[in-house]
Amino acid sequence: MTEILFGSDNQAGVSPQVMDAIRRADDGIAVAYGDDIHSGRLNAAFSEVFEHEAFVFSAATGTAANALGLAAITPPYGETICHEAAHILTTEGGAPEFYAGGSRLVGIPGGNGKIAADDLRRVLDERMRPSRHHLACSSLSLTQATEFGTLYTLAELEALSETAHARGLRVHMDGARFTNALVALGARPAAMSWRAGIDVLSLGTTKNGTMNAEAVIVFDQTLARDLAYRQKRAGLLTSKMRYVSAQLHAFLADGLWLRNARHANDMARAVAALLARVPGVRLSHPVETNQIFADIDPHVTALLETSGVRFRAWDHRHPTRHRLVMSFRDDERSIEQVRAALAPAFARASA
Repeated sequence: MTEILFGSDNQAGVSPQVMDAIRRADDGIAVAYGDDIHSGRLNAAFSEVFEHEAFVFSAATGTAANALGLAAITPPYGETICHEAAHILTTEGGAPEFYAGGSRLVGIPGGNGKIAADDLRRVLDERMRPSRHHLACSSLSLTQATEFGTLYTLAELEALSETAHARGLRVHMDGARFTNALVALGARPAAMSWRAGIDVLSLGTTKNGTMNAEAVIVFDQTLARDLAYRQKRAGLLTSKMRYVSAQLHAFLADGLWLRNARHANDMARAVAALLARVPGVRLSHPVETNQIFADIDPHVTALLETSGVRFRAWDHRHPTRHRLVMSFRDDERSIEQVRAALAPAFARASA
């Protein structure tokens, strides 16, 4: 029996094109600490893709990328407003506060993992008090795609950024699944980043085909100068950076990043369509990218797990709530294994 791992897209391997790029980067020797030819071309490569001068700073993990990016726009006495389910708040061990020297994360609620512009205005009205006795609201962090796999529209991103900028906040985007959102919306990278008012983008690539390459991208030279020092001080200036930079080049080359993300999204829709046919399964959120959240009755969970389909229980407050995540590595065989596992449930439903 083949195991199908839907626990996380982090469990997928490395795209062959990326592995080939790592091998090519290993040919000979190169100048260290980002002064190699691969790293030297990163800004130009991403500037072309984002249709704006872009400055790229690599990190080995998404947590490091988020923390580094937020530290550039949040002082030690500042607050970052985010969704109450944001990864930076729930699952990054206080790294954003640590990197920023003691800042605070403030989570606010919102349906389907999204912050509404009216709620943001209300929170800013409450928290932006002209007193040194309180922390200063300094930044807004938005997750795209959200922690529930849902999407902010471009108009929603623009409205939130406009609200934040009007009150003097900078805007960060946790783009761990930025590319999945991009292809789902059919948007250009520029439209979902700087044109939407995003000041700092943490672009995730590891979930989408690289080995250990994340990127903090800014579109302002002043922020870039600050980040250059912060990257070194945080211990993120990798000595053999050519291996990381080569991955990022391969990620973009010939649209690999877009193909991988589109495929993962397609796989999620296929699995969701199967689950939706089964009594005892209720989708908790719209399936808009490559994540599925569903309440699954125990007898259906048993059918899947007995057939080697692995996924995660998600919320201890809701014992039947589960998350399934598809990756670029999943294929039609994965879909067929899910279909076969659910066959008894289909038969009962049609009896």
